[in-house]
Amino acid sequence: MSRIASVLLPMPLPEAFDYAEPEGMGLEVGDQVAAPLGPRLVRGVVTAIRDGAGGNRPLKAVEARLEEPPLPPNTLEFIDWAARYAVDMPGGPLAIALRGARAPKPRAVKRVQPTGQAPSRSTPARERVMQAAGEGHSPADLARAAGVSSGVVKGLIDDGALAVVAEAPEARFDPPDLSRPGPALNDSQAAAATALRRLVDGGDFQVGLLDGVTGSGKTEVYLEAVAHALARDPEAQVLVLLPEIALTQAAIARIGERFGAAPAEWHSDVAPPTRRRVWEAVQAGRCRIVVGARSALFLPFRKLALIVVDEEHDASYKQEEGFIYQARDLAVVRGKIEGAAVVLASATPSLESLRNAETGRYAWLRLSARHGAAQLPEIELVDLREHPPQVGRWLSPPLVAAVAETLGRGEQALLFLNRRGYAPLVLCKACGERMRSPDTDSWLVEHRYTGRLVCHLTGFSMPKPDKCPYCGAKESLIAIGPGVERVQEEVRALFPEARTAVFSSDTAYDAREARRMIEAMAAGEIDIMVATQAAAKGHDFPNLTLVGVVDADLSLRGGDLRAGERTFQLLAQAAGRAGRRERPGKAMLQTWAPEHPVLQALAAGDRDAFVAAEMAEREIAGLPPFGRLGAVILSSENPQALEAFSRDMAAAAPNADGVEVFGPADAPLALVRGRRRKRLLVRADRTVDLQAYLSTWRARVKPPGSVRVVIDVDPYSFL
Repeated sequence: MSRIASVLLPMPLPEAFDYAEPEGMGLEVGDQVAAPLGPRLVRGVVTAIRDGAGGNRPLKAVEARLEEPPLPPNTLEFIDWAARYAVDMPGGPLAIALRGARAPKPRAVKRVQPTGQAPSRSTPARERVMQAAGEGHSPADLARAAGVSSGVVKGLIDDGALAVVAEAPEARFDPPDLSRPGPALNDSQAAAATALRRLVDGGDFQVGLLDGVTGSGKTEVYLEAVAHALARDPEAQVLVLLPEIALTQAAIARIGERFGAAPAEWHSDVAPPTRRRVWEAVQAGRCRIVVGARSALFLPFRKLALIVVDEEHDASYKQEEGFIYQARDLAVVRGKIEGAAVVLASATPSLESLRNAETGRYAWLRLSARHGAAQLPEIELVDLREHPPQVGRWLSPPLVAAVAETLGRGEQALLFLNRRGYAPLVLCKACGERMRSPDTDSWLVEHRYTGRLVCHLTGFSMPKPDKCPYCGAKESLIAIGPGVERVQEEVRALFPEARTAVFSSDTAYDAREARRMIEAMAAGEIDIMVATQAAAKGHDFPNLTLVGVVDADLSLRGGDLRAGERTFQLLAQAAGRAGRRERPGKAMLQTWAPEHPVLQALAAGDRDAFVAAEMAEREIAGLPPFGRLGAVILSSENPQALEAFSRDMAAAAPNADGVEVFGPADAPLALVRGRRRKRLLVRADRTVDLQAYLSTWRARVKPPGSVRVVIDVDPYSFL
């Protein structure tokens, strides 16, 4: 045994496994290999190679080195760092990094090419085919190009003058045209763009926070940084991260317009063969700009020079299942490993990013005014105690009147409610039973368009029954509360002549449909859009002048430590869709608690006052960004085993200065997919190595086979 290869497998395993390298295989770090694991062969990646001389134990041998591109060293380092940060096994991030490599290869395309052998006989038809045969046509296309039947082409193939070859299509990504001028920038934008160019010119890791009000032109500014990064190094690559698939289509269109070439696209809706082509093109350096969702961070970039995290505050950057991570934070780490500049852009930055900007860790670039003649919208609070909607309706008289005035001027309105479906709760008026998802403490949501009850947590779906499943009463199931479908129903009754549409993940179910709906709204084909947060950020609708928030109090409920911050961000983003061009905009926020500090700050347009108050509260409590949080979630189908182990887990918590442990307590959603859940929460000072604490704690106890332990560093969800 000359050498030993450590092979990391994309599976929940704690470390890489050692294998013998067969003589002459010539493995290198990063190579993809087939390695035996039990009775089967699995794909893995070589993470280390060492001398095997003197080894005293027999090792299984690597079966084969795969004819696949290797992972670059920086990608391997990033995978290892991400696993340690998340206190998880490295196979999780490796599986994400190999998602493109494991996708099926695109189908080979048949091409016809001359063999160099002359045809045995010549005819005018055959001569036309031979003249056109050098263009790389398929047999059918060649026949059409030469104006002959397919039999003529087949005859030349049988004759040996032509040959059919199968070629795997290669992803072609046209290089960006860096000579194309960008749009004219105002003085504030130009200053920010200059600062970002200096960030890129540093040639090493630096972070800038691009903090600009909605409509201030942040995209144009960071695209100047993209152009500069690509121009200063012909091999440089750029990654633009977006929180929602719905936003990728607009971003791709803007980047294509700016550089004359479309970027690569990476998210869950991309077809597997296309995903593989993108993965291979990124690894080979043939693709210079990638626009994608959070998993694009794990692509095997050859020379990453700039990462842009657009809407950096968005909670969608937090991956909550499988390998748990915060893409914004990992983007900063990937930038450090790559020696790349990182730009975080938002109209409502996270408190963590604002704190880093305040303390000088990030360069702070502010755009305080909208671009051109556009002005920030006026924000009005509608007190529902004084202006209640009619019985059975959800829109207050002032908001209804404002929509009517907006339509009368030929302008558009957006009604925002971050709740999918028709109604969030269905109950029986005979027995009071609330319809729940099987084996889950989650209410079933009525979707009237499809006639189904859906669990948005587990995906369970069933037709709405005609009688109560519990007491048998017929036609007793009633919808409680509004969803976007119910609001649209009300809008249709109030404004029967208006063209309405619902924009949510149920109606814009993929990137193509989202783009179609966005384009229809931008083109003025929709008068009133009823939307969830899918439409509340990043979109520019020229004729939209009124935004009505149906329930401004919705995200303030629930006791989440980030509830105030999230509400401010979400409502500010939603309101910011109004009046983005020359016509003035207005936002009306329906609320039962207009005196709430978050809503008062929104109405006053005083973000700084809200941030200062929120920061002060967090600092007193030692919560992020002044402290760290970690969650330990325990689950089991066996309630007794879960209860016993949760007590053992709590008792095993290490004693450490600057650390507090709370729980165990039942999770708010105590039952999910048949598994009971308990939570423990760790609060630690910034000086504490939270990952080391959590890792030490987990090592102290061995859970029974029926209990699952999940660690969430910096949790965003407390359900």
